[in-house]
Amino acid sequence: MPQQFDASTITNLRDLGGIALVGNSAVRPGLLLRSGGLDRLDVVADPAVAALGIHTVVDLRSENERRERPDRLPEGARLIVADVFAGPGATHPGGGEQVPGKLEDVLGSPAAAEEHLGGGKAEKVMSDVYRSFVSSESACQAFRLLLTTLAEPDCGPLLFHCTAGKDRTGWAATLILLLLGADEAAAEREYLAVEPAVRAAFKPVSDRFTAAGGDPAIVDAILGVRPGYLAVALEEMHRTYGGVTGYVRDGLGIPDSAVDRIRARCVA
Repeated sequence: MPQQFDASTITNLRDLGGIALVGNSAVRPGLLLRSGGLDRLDVVADPAVAALGIHTVVDLRSENERRERPDRLPEGARLIVADVFAGPGATHPGGGEQVPGKLEDVLGSPAAAEEHLGGGKAEKVMSDVYRSFVSSESACQAFRLLLTTLAEPDCGPLLFHCTAGKDRTGWAATLILLLLGADEAAAEREYLAVEPAVRAAFKPVSDRFTAAGGDPAIVDAILGVRPGYLAVALEEMHRTYGGVTGYVRDGLGIPDSAVDRIRARCVA
């Protein structure tokens, strides 16, 4: 089973190690880590993080997120920026930056949230975001960079993250698990497992929003870790590429030799 770390300065820190794969194998522990933002990381306060020996951090966040809340890296770690929302096609139907990257802004004004996200619009926006994880050029470039980095000989333990660690990070975890040989049910269980940590991390934001008169349904749609959202991305992957093999090879342009290196390292 994957390990949820009790880290006080990193939200939603998890090790994918231990997740069952086909062929009576599992993900090797200590190599594939996921989390929310690292802007509050304090290795003195979180000695367990220092003990992980993280060598590579892949930041999936946007330029604005990185500027407002830059990563604090573990000592000796290198930073790879893989912006899922960069470039054309990176805005949602309501305008502005993608919702998952701007949770606090979206929930900062109940009136604006109602205008752009009320009446079921939030669910549509989130579904569009998940579809774009597979279809948009910027997302394909970002996830290509993540896998290319993971295939490097000197990659070491790798941590990938966004802001909340649920949407961009959730799809990245799903992609890696499917590539390593997990079935979709196992990948979905890992995707859904982060919801309690996400809810706890953003409780002050959601409480302020609802106390100011904001619709709780909007909070649920934006902060929720819903199987329906993941299903949209999986459906897009199967429709366009026939499955994870075609998506990685044709959509992301990852050669079979790199996939073999990733599997050799990460499968126990």
